[in-house]
Amino acid sequence: MNTAALLGFAGLCLLLALTPGPDVLLVIRHSTRRRRGGIAVAVGSAAGSIVWAALVAGGLAALLEQSAEAFRLLRIVGGCYLLYLGVRSLLAARHTSAAPVDDPSADAAPARPGRSLVGPFLAGFGSCLLNPKVGLFFLAVVPQFLPDGGSVVQAALVLGVIDALVALAYLAVIAALTTRIVGRLHRPHVQRRIEAGSGGLLALLGAGTVVQAATART
Repeated sequence: MNTAALLGFAGLCLLLALTPGPDVLLVIRHSTRRRRGGIAVAVGSAAGSIVWAALVAGGLAALLEQSAEAFRLLRIVGGCYLLYLGVRSLLAARHTSAAPVDDPSADAAPARPGRSLVGPFLAGFGSCLLNPKVGLFFLAVVPQFLPDGGSVVQAALVLGVIDALVALAYLAVIAALTTRIVGRLHRPHVQRRIEAGSGGLLALLGAGTVVQAATART
């Protein structure tokens, strides 16, 4: 692959990242609590992109592309996962309505028990891995940039890393902007409304994905 092809692929990755999706909603939701939570979601999403690239390199993605039923199942599972994350966000916003909310920019404070970054990371990882939009990108776009000769595995992984870095950079900017805006407001109810709003959108997106996949003709 030459430099022009890599730059062209990076541009497509940026377009994919700029398209509103569950990863952005998850970053916004976790960034209202603390910046590192949003960054953890971004890292998890980037890791999911690399796994997709590995699937393309291993040929498993091609099998998924050939099976309409398998891809429909992926959409249903992904939609259910988004629905779960959305409902969980709504419940969390409701249960913390009377509790004080931390300054999201105060990442230097000692971590409290249970405030692990594993949860946000897994949310971003699962959202990317089960996102049909990302799956279609790797199934339809990535193979177009793979060389006819040479190492397909190496090329696919390089493309996966490029996509992961582009997504990570974009989502990190979203996390920084969210924490800055919410931190300046210093209004806990605004943070809760953002969390509830992002959770509601996640739930609607997940429900819509499930309905579309379940009613689609194979």
